[in-house]
Amino acid sequence: MVTRLLYLTRHAEQDLPEPSGPDAGEPDTGLSERGRQQAILLGERLRTRRFAAVHHGPLRRAAQTAELIAKSLPEVPVYETELAGDHLPHDTDPAGLPPAYAEFLTQFSAAERVDGPRVTADAVRRFAGPVGEGPAGGEPVRELVVTHSFLIAWLVRHALDAPERRWLGLNSHNAGLTVIRYSAAGPPSLVAVNDVAHLPPELRAPACPRTT
Repeated sequence: MVTRLLYLTRHAEQDLPEPSGPDAGEPDTGLSERGRQQAILLGERLRTRRFAAVHHGPLRRAAQTAELIAKSLPEVPVYETELAGDHLPHDTDPAGLPPAYAEFLTQFSAAERVDGPRVTADAVRRFAGPVGEGPAGGEPVRELVVTHSFLIAWLVRHALDAPERRWLGLNSHNAGLTVIRYSAAGPPSLVAVNDVAHLPPELRAPACPRTT
């Protein structure tokens, strides 16, 4: 088995339409200008890494983020996959949760509470673990997944073997970088979590520290 280094990033900042604009209510918008800058800078940071593939979810903000990152990763194949989509990862029981979390969970339909965890379980099977084959010499297999905050939170929780409800509250910065190492020699390890060292302060969220 060959070690997998799974690079995870949340899509860059979304271009949200004005409430009264022609795209009002449109959930699948692309990137803002800030978001484009975030994605370009993340690509530049990853330029020296050798990746086997870039995977991204089907929504426009994820696809555009992956496209901009891939410009810094020539010859690396890029794949769209529903596994990297925006899904509810777990049908979490709201009992005993803080009111804000309990209220948040009520917005999901019965179908989303079934389909989301199913797709997320498939994503774990696909991405979370060492790989059977890899480059000669034992070099780790690096894959980048451009996705959404929910899947990143679930994979971090999964790597730590934390209680299932602990995916709640694990929020990722736009174009922040999380890296998980999967090796046959032991349990998963978190190499980086929500790292935004490639983003200048003006491209970070207000609550994000200036250093990482």
